Amino acid sequence: MDIEGAPASIRDPGALSRRQLAAVSVGAGLLAAGGALAADIVETDVDVKTADGVCDAALFHPPGKGAWPAVVIFTDILGLRPVFRDMGRRLAGEGYTVLVPNPFYRTRKAPVLEGPFDFSNPADRAKLTPLTAPLTREAMVHDCIAYLAFLNAQTAVERSKKTGVVGFCMGGPYTLVAAALAPHRVGAGASFHGANLVTDKPDSPHLLVPKLKAAYYFGIAANDDARQPDAKDKLRGAFDGARVPAEIEVYAGANHGWCVKDNPTYNPAAAERAWGRLISLYGRALA
Repeated sequence: MDIEGAPASIRDPGALSRRQLAAVSVGAGLLAAGGALAADIVETDVDVKTADGVCDAALFHPPGKGAWPAVVIFTDILGLRPVFRDMGRRLAGEGYTVLVPNPFYRTRKAPVLEGPFDFSNPADRAKLTPLTAPLTREAMVHDCIAYLAFLNAQTAVERSKKTGVVGFCMGGPYTLVAAALAPHRVGAGASFHGANLVTDKPDSPHLLVPKLKAAYYFGIAANDDARQPDAKDKLRGAFDGARVPAEIEVYAGANHGWCVKDNPTYNPAAAERAWGRLISLYGRALA
């Protein structure tokens, strides 16, 4: 699917009519200075209609009847689960309305895997194949269109502000697809230990950069950089060539998956540093 196929309502935030706005009445209370307490965050399980079905997702926002900038969190390859709900809750506490979709809704509802998962075990890795097989570029486009449109329709979203996207592992490419689909809507994107951001295929995600208007931050795992040392240079070349602002950083001593608490490679210090970079980026670009 051509990335230009995004509907005007998400490419241009002014194109969504008032009649299309859905009323949402959830939550109450006051926002504490510096962000809401996690216990006060309004959390709702929602269904997002897409061109391919219905995606189960979690929606978070601060308490009260206000409106906040929207953010989509794209999960890693193990999908929507408690650790990503925690991330959604924490980000909402910073003053955002956050959607965390289940990327594997075409196959099953979240959580998509039961019990511990060992990436070194071939039997465990085989469980991922039926989940990831449907995630073609066309599917990614369908999903990003739906997620952005869903957020545009929420009364808890301040539509005068730009939207943010952030992806982990396989979620990294989703951020570039979303930002290319809605360049006037998506104002900031971040990818942490992103997978397959730069490939030798004609639809490599980094080739979407000329379509972007969002400021970006890329946190690259040390072992990912060792495996593909030219990826960061190609990313830098793409952003520089398009004159789109981006910071690209390799996290020495932090391996793939370091930001996700239930991952064996979780690195608390590096994860907090990455989180700080994300909040700083959003504070500048989504204000």
